Amino acid sequence: MPSIFSKIANGEIPCYKIAEDESFMAFLDIQPIAKGHILVIPKKEIDYIFDLSDEVLASFHIFSKKIAVALKKTIPCQRIGVAVVGIEVPHAHIHLIPINRMSDFNFSAKRLSLPKEEMENLAIQIKKNI
Repeated sequence: MPSIFSKIANGEIPCYKIAEDESFMAFLDIQPIAKGHILVIPKKEIDYIFDLSDEVLASFHIFSKKIAVALKKTIPCQRIGVAVVGIEVPHAHIHLIPINRMSDFNFSAKRLSLPKEEMENLAIQIKKNI
């Protein structure tokens, strides 16, 4: 059964898309731990990030870097935190999260719920900075 991320990549589930190419896709997390929290996925469904070939893993990180640079231009923050947890969805993915201190990088914190218009505008602003 396809993961929720595969359904997003295939256009079966809508998302606030930031960017995509033939291999990867980036979109806003709909339950972010911080405003601007982005998920980056390979379009090919692979459960565990370290099961990716070296070449694909390198390309995945290069694609993620482009998104992180645009995110930092859009959201005032000290850093873009990067996390690979890989437990909640069986599809390799990278979290890109604007942070100013270590406590901002807390997956146990209450998730934000941003209005649709704010999510749409945020996606547009990040895209402009790519």
